[in-house]
Amino acid sequence: MNISPRLLLAVAALAIGSAVAWQLGGAGAALAALVGGGAGLALAALGDGEAAAPRPAPPPAGPPLDHVLDAVDRPVLLVEGGRVAMANRAARALLGEHVAGEDVRLAVRHPAAARRLTDAAPDDHPCDPPYDPGAPVDLIGLGGLDRRWEMRVAPAGRWRVVELADRTREDAAERARVDFVANASHELRTPLAAVLGFVETLADPSPGGAGDDPDIRRHFLGIVENEARRMQRLVEDLISLSRVEAERYRLPAQPLDLGELAAAVATEIADPRVSVAAPTPSAIVGDRPRLSQVLHNLVGNALKYARPGTPVTVAVTADADIVRLTVADQGDGIAPEHLPRLTERFYRVDAGRSRAVGGTGLGLAIVKQVVERHGGRLDIASQVGVGTTVTVTLPAAPPPAGPSSGAVTKT
Repeated sequence: MNISPRLLLAVAALAIGSAVAWQLGGAGAALAALVGGGAGLALAALGDGEAAAPRPAPPPAGPPLDHVLDAVDRPVLLVEGGRVAMANRAARALLGEHVAGEDVRLAVRHPAAARRLTDAAPDDHPCDPPYDPGAPVDLIGLGGLDRRWEMRVAPAGRWRVVELADRTREDAAERARVDFVANASHELRTPLAAVLGFVETLADPSPGGAGDDPDIRRHFLGIVENEARRMQRLVEDLISLSRVEAERYRLPAQPLDLGELAAAVATEIADPRVSVAAPTPSAIVGDRPRLSQVLHNLVGNALKYARPGTPVTVAVTADADIVRLTVADQGDGIAPEHLPRLTERFYRVDAGRSRAVGGTGLGLAIVKQVVERHGGRLDIASQVGVGTTVTVTLPAAPPPAGPSSGAVTKT
């Protein structure tokens, strides 16, 4: 049996103390015993090289697990034994306050989630693609018809963690991108088909063909020119929309007077039906070319859809902190159900009439992007049979700073 040298020294110290106590007796004996005993205890407490280090204090207790989960903004469930052991605040808001303790398949009521939540891999036939328990699952319609969630399930000790990520915005953006490409392709294909068809007709070398008759040739060439210009307008609007979106986060910094700009645009359009009322100064900070484009689009739309001979009124007014631009026509008006969608790309109330008057379906989408970049707001009000009024509200330019800025110090 191995005996520690430190233990032997402790025993020896006790023995020496006892011997001295026996020789001295009385108080000396007590003192010697105390010294010997203390030395023995100290030596016994020593390790094989150094004194034992003090035990570290336990770490401070952290917040409860449910508080930690509530700090996560995504819905998270902890599942144990097929039941929801814990649900954070976001999960309770989505699935209901009652989900804790429920069967997880009842808590997340979606057919696509059932197999993943129970790890029930099919065993009767192979999957295509192969079953992957770590792959995300798309849940469409959970929490609303238009909502889309991505569910992931991962093991964590005795629990399984179920996380739901909201992919509604990403899905809407992807659908908008696909629709945009499809609509742009369609809008370009239609005039291109007309151009190709009339060019082939004019190039027909057979006797008596359309190319031999000057009047028919002139008529067909006019159609070709109109369709080519329609494609040109569409391409220009697509480029404008792309530039506006690229400049979305670039703040405009050019001081200008919106009333003066409206008058200049009316002069460029040179239509006697357009009148501009801008009696007060209307200073703003903006991008002059883009705001000019907004005015051209709004006034151009009003002229296209106004009844013949009716006026188009452009008014600019300024309040303490806002400048308001309104463009009003006396056209056929727009039904209320169409108003929320007018700024969508390629959306048209009457597609045939819009193409006939030269519209591309992108004008109001460009206007909305430019107005939002300037920190403004676009409102469209219309009454069937009366007309339409478009209002653009922009922040007014701040007053110039200077020593006489009107600051007052209260004492």
